[in-house]
Amino acid sequence: MTDTARVLTDEVDSAMDAERFTRLTRAIGKSVATVIDGKPDAVRSALVALLAEGHLLIEDVPGVGKTMLARALAASVDATVRRIQFTPDLLPGDVTGVSVFDPVAREFEFKRGAVFAHIVIADEINRSSPKTQSALLEAMEERQVTVDGEAHHLPDPFLVVATQNPLDMEGTYALPEAQRDRFMMRISMGYPDAAAEALMLRQRETENPLSHLRPVVHADQVLELIAWARRIHVAPAIEEYAVALAQATRTHPEVRLGASPRATLQLVRAAKVWAALEGRAFVIPDDIAALVVPVFAHRIIATRSSSTRGSDSHSVPKILERIIDSVRVPLAARA
Repeated sequence: MTDTARVLTDEVDSAMDAERFTRLTRAIGKSVATVIDGKPDAVRSALVALLAEGHLLIEDVPGVGKTMLARALAASVDATVRRIQFTPDLLPGDVTGVSVFDPVAREFEFKRGAVFAHIVIADEINRSSPKTQSALLEAMEERQVTVDGEAHHLPDPFLVVATQNPLDMEGTYALPEAQRDRFMMRISMGYPDAAAEALMLRQRETENPLSHLRPVVHADQVLELIAWARRIHVAPAIEEYAVALAQATRTHPEVRLGASPRATLQLVRAAKVWAALEGRAFVIPDDIAALVVPVFAHRIIATRSSSTRGSDSHSVPKILERIIDSVRVPLAARA
């Protein structure tokens, strides 16, 4: 039996513990990394978003592996997966579903849209109109869609992995603040280094590595991993540290729109998973600090004067780094 099959057939009814959590999460990360060369941070961020019950926004120029990362994560989990190609003519009903009249039964029947899956890949989400983008708002926050006054619940777990092209490219619509706030994290892939790009040329000359990926965990096992990460301890001092960082973004002179309370909540949830992946049963300040930029940056809008000194995507991370340096780090209590 291969290592992949052994992990996948691991007894679902066995109690989750630290060793099993590490084994399963490493299996997922290793599976995704076979397709995404030289991007361990991006792979880890995708895993954090999945286990923290958040959603991931991947922003970068075309051709650097944004969709490949989303598809590799989806292929590594034995769950339902749907891919939506966002285009200007995509309609909200294509995403959520529509009610269709059945002439035989003489009643309306709900036809589910592409959002009804465990993992939804929203490819080039900012190429569709704001009206279509808004079709994901309820799904991402409340994990349901409402059509003709009737609520339809989405499967559990539920993860949206969206890719986005830079706004200065043609045919893009800026994501509204409410849409960006639904995403737990935003990351960039970046160009691969020379060695990783040369390896990619050799490996993908004749075949697509995605075709060899097989699921390494079941959806039920993902739910167990999520439940385990929820139990990671967060001390009151760590919670106060996260709140202080969020409040600092709201009062900073170079920030016009600071982090929302939802951002603070998702920062702590992501830190729990981060700590669990490190093999700890508790969160430390370094976990919070490591996630501030990917969790807060896409939610924050810099003032006009700050943006003019550099592009917004570059100025906001620098502002957040200064905020991290300025906020007092809680110290461990002496025994």
